Amino acid sequence: MEKLYLPNPSRYDHATFRRCGRSGILLPPISLGLWQNFGGADVFETGRAMIRRAFDRGVTHFDLANNYGPPYGSAEENFGVILRKDFRTLRNELIISTKAGWDMWPGPYGIGASRKYLLTSLDDSLKRMGLDYVDIFYAHRPWADTPLEETMGALGTAVHQGKALYVGISSYSPERTRAAAEILKSMGVPLLIHQPSYSMLNRWIEKGLLDTLEELGAGCIAFSPLAQGLLTTKYLRGVPEGSRAALGNSSLLKEFLTEENIGHVGKLNEFAKRRGQSLPQMAIAWVLRDERVTSALIGARNIEQLNDSLDALKKLEFTPEELREIEPHAVDVGIDLWRSARMNMI
Repeated sequence: MEKLYLPNPSRYDHATFRRCGRSGILLPPISLGLWQNFGGADVFETGRAMIRRAFDRGVTHFDLANNYGPPYGSAEENFGVILRKDFRTLRNELIISTKAGWDMWPGPYGIGASRKYLLTSLDDSLKRMGLDYVDIFYAHRPWADTPLEETMGALGTAVHQGKALYVGISSYSPERTRAAAEILKSMGVPLLIHQPSYSMLNRWIEKGLLDTLEELGAGCIAFSPLAQGLLTTKYLRGVPEGSRAALGNSSLLKEFLTEENIGHVGKLNEFAKRRGQSLPQMAIAWVLRDERVTSALIGARNIEQLNDSLDALKKLEFTPEELREIEPHAVDVGIDLWRSARMNMI
């Protein structure tokens, strides 16, 4: 007989939260993303154990998208099963987000930012997860061939229909973010949050986006704070067999594993050791050093990796001297894989 999940009764005793912009919503400083390792091709009980463990440690926000898997849709399906089995009475304690924008199904209506695609995808996501609503629904990326008014109109409709409580955008430029927020405001719907890529090795949001979000009163949740795995120790001696970088379909492109880049990572790793942290812990803490970053969105392969990342919360503070020492090695290395979507919207 399957053992009943009983959440940790003291999960909030030491948990901390950050206000999302000027909204009433608080998010945990570290949120769990289900981009990889939670799909149908993965071990279900491993993903289930990670979600349980995250919640037991005060993580209340779980981030998905329609095409997370593999295969597409399977992360939402698995998450729906976990919700029914373990979190049936805990829905009010969770922030659940999903997105649409990248490719999901064949044909011209299964990708993009049209009203048809976004609202149809949201309906499908709700069915897969067995939910009446999501807390946050994102336009996953900007799209050149769709008027911004149509995309934001679809997000506004999702809120007006009660299928999403809040809306967000991902990988939008500062200028397009401001325009999106104005359109949403005209519909009586605030822009709650922006989800950009951000790490020590990918610092584009410091050039205008964080200032824009502060001005708009929107929150920021940074994805890929470990720079697609570069900010771990596993690549310091080359590409290990079986790693994501060794796989043909890896989103971590091998050209980023240059001698210069590995040199920067090595120096950062040495500094993390002196701080008494693992490199991933320091990388997550560094992303959170700016109070305008509401949450860092992490992934995990197993309980051990999840615990290591969550332990970043034990040492978030940096002295000015530490930040100055880190600065020469916290440099853009061309790993902003979403730049073309943001700049060219293709």
